[in-house]
Amino acid sequence: MSFTGNEDHTISLQEAAAWTAAYRAANPQSIKGHFFGKAAIEAILNQTGCVGIRLYYALDTKGNKHLVVVGTDANENDLVNGLLAERSKPCPPYCGTNNALNS
Repeated sequence: MSFTGNEDHTISLQEAAAWTAAYRAANPQSIKGHFFGKAAIEAILNQTGCVGIRLYYALDTKGNKHLVVVGTDANENDLVNGLLAERSKPCPPYCGTNNALNS
């Protein structure tokens, strides 16, 4: 299988809310989500050959959870020699107002 960049990743708010609620219930002290700015995502997506992104779960040396973002090509390969992103703004404390996904 190869990636096209047009894969369907649609999920309803109802299902997404149920999934995020289940995660929060199972991990009450955990980070709920991560914010990445538009510029970082666009810079990764604008790399030559990039058709999408992959997110990797990660733990730093203190055991804090992170996501690492990397571009991916049509052959399902990570563009590891390109731009990577982390340093997200975690929720909490950067959660915004309560909604179906975060509360």
